[in-house]
Amino acid sequence: MNIQKLLKTHAQNHPEKTAVVFQDKPISFLEVKDKALGVGNYLQAKGVAKGDKVAFFLPNTADTIYSILGVLCLGACIVPLDYMLTEEEVINFINHSQAKLLITQPKKGIDFNRVKDSCPSLKEVITELKYEEGGETSTEISESDLAAIFYTSGSTGHPKGVMLSYGHLDNPPQTINHFLGVSDKDIFLCGGVPFSHVGGLVYILLMLKFASGLVLMERFHPLEFLKNIQKHKATIFCIVPAMYVAILSLKEYDKFDLASLRFAVVFGAPSSLVLLKRFHKACPKAELSNGWGLTETAAPNCMLPPGIDKIQSIGKFAPGMSAKIVDENEKPVTVGQRGELLVKGKAVMLGYYKEPQLTKEVMTADGWFKTGDVAILDEEGLYYIVGRKKEMIKVAGEIVFSPEVEAVIQKHPKVTEAAVIGVSDRLRGEVPKAFIVVKESQVIDEQELKEFLKEHLAHFKIPHYFEFIKELPRNRTGKVDKQTLKRSASALGHQHTKEE
Repeated sequence: MNIQKLLKTHAQNHPEKTAVVFQDKPISFLEVKDKALGVGNYLQAKGVAKGDKVAFFLPNTADTIYSILGVLCLGACIVPLDYMLTEEEVINFINHSQAKLLITQPKKGIDFNRVKDSCPSLKEVITELKYEEGGETSTEISESDLAAIFYTSGSTGHPKGVMLSYGHLDNPPQTINHFLGVSDKDIFLCGGVPFSHVGGLVYILLMLKFASGLVLMERFHPLEFLKNIQKHKATIFCIVPAMYVAILSLKEYDKFDLASLRFAVVFGAPSSLVLLKRFHKACPKAELSNGWGLTETAAPNCMLPPGIDKIQSIGKFAPGMSAKIVDENEKPVTVGQRGELLVKGKAVMLGYYKEPQLTKEVMTADGWFKTGDVAILDEEGLYYIVGRKKEMIKVAGEIVFSPEVEAVIQKHPKVTEAAVIGVSDRLRGEVPKAFIVVKESQVIDEQELKEFLKEHLAHFKIPHYFEFIKELPRNRTGKVDKQTLKRSASALGHQHTKEE
């Protein structure tokens, strides 16, 4: 993707058209271009050149957009860091990525002098962004040049940085356009998905690729999310299931005018059909869509084609990507059989930064990427995600997938949402444990829930233990943080021997 060329084209063809709305302030394509190039000139004067790595530790703001685009105009590499990280985590990632500059803002609990002193590669910490007049940069950028390093794990342990090229930046908007048909009339609502995640960057890339509008929220707030759809006539949004849960928990969620919506898209986890159909009643003119992708595959890669009423399916793969489902011996399975999803194509990452062995572990000799997701292909050629391999619970030799059990629990009329993990058991190896959030003003006990589950699940899939909590812990992208739940279970000394 040629960032500078797109900025100039839209500024010339749509100078006054609103590119971004942030805090209710409209920002034109001309202003976005001027600010992005202004950041680029400022950073170039600081010595940033093609191939240099520039780290970002910022919330979702208009200035963050200018900063990201300014760096990419120079042919440098962005290293977006989650704004919720601790000081030690920031230091860990900067040292691993060898970033030359850090762009941030003052933040309580972070001593940026210590960050700089602890990071030998770091030449400067910029806490106040400046814009410098000047012409366009003349950097020649190749599609294969490194554009971004996204960290998907290792915040306190071993970092895992996904390397994406400038060519990879074209994949998300191309895939979404292939399925949804995007134009400059569309207005996307970014409801707080952080730019430190590829799912957040997608919104900037869509705005650039199609001259579409972008309504930017710094963080997700369900009521404000609905207000923004109504006020700015948003046409498309992509959120994770937990955000739908939060929206549906509002008593007035169905009182808003959502008629402008063309598509409501869900990403991030196997989805609750009941949940999405409830939301659909508030915007019947919109089409529900599901999709899939990983940071390692420049997500999204797969979406449900319009007109197919199977929202539980992630759909089909976009052109340029191949997929297959294999067994434990990496042999293809038949239609309807479970296996690991492998993908191959232009969207697959360059590799993990400075981790050739880790890269080798997830790539086959002939170029297939092992996603770690367990999937099924049906007779119509539609894919379904059953769960992650790491979410498999082995109960006395039987395989249980957490998302399958969660989906059934969430069908209970008194349950808002649920998360299931495996806990150790001396007799069975593992057993499922469910964490349940009950709807406000409702009361439910373990026995009632078990009786309900017996109607829908095989006995070995029914959780042996239930814990009722006020809310599920989440990470910054809105996904349930199951590591926190596992630590909680571990702290309770779960080494069960209970007979059912």
